[in-house]
Amino acid sequence: MAMAELPITLAGKTKLEAELNQLVKVEREELKVSISEARELGDLKENAEYHSAKEKQAIVEGRIAQLQGILARSRVVEVSKIKSTKIVFGATVTVLDVAKDASITYRIVGEDESDSRENKISFTSPLGKALIGKEEGDTVIVKAPKGDVEFEIESFEFID
Repeated sequence: MAMAELPITLAGKTKLEAELNQLVKVEREELKVSISEARELGDLKENAEYHSAKEKQAIVEGRIAQLQGILARSRVVEVSKIKSTKIVFGATVTVLDVAKDASITYRIVGEDESDSRENKISFTSPLGKALIGKEEGDTVIVKAPKGDVEFEIESFEFID
C-alpha cells in the first residue's frame, strides 16, 4: 500500500533537507571516526567510548531514516501560488482569541514542520482542522483541555 503524500511548505522541506545533510555528511562521518578510535583502545566490553559512540550512531541512523521517509512522501505546496477564498493548507491566518481579546497569527503547515514556538500549526491539529475551509469573519470553536476556545477569523493570506 502506497503511503499517502504529505503536504509540506518549501521552507519546511528545506529545513528537513538541511538537517539530513548535516547528519549524513558531518555527524555520520564523525561517528565513524569516533568508533574506530574507540576500537583501538582495546577491549570493547568495557569500553565506554565505544558503547557511547555506537549508541549515538544508532540514534543518528534512526533520524536519517526518519527524515528520508518524511522527504520521500512529502509533496511541496507552493503557498504563494494558492488562490483561494477559503483557508487551505499553507495559509497564514490571523485569529482573534475571543476570551482573551487577543489576535494571534498562525501558519498552517505539515505535521513534520509544526512548531508552537513559531506559531506553526499542523493541518491535522485541532485548530488547523477547524480553520481549514473557513473564510474571513467565520468563528471556530476548538476543544481544548481547559474547555472550548472560540476564535474569530480576522484575515488570512498565502505567503511563502
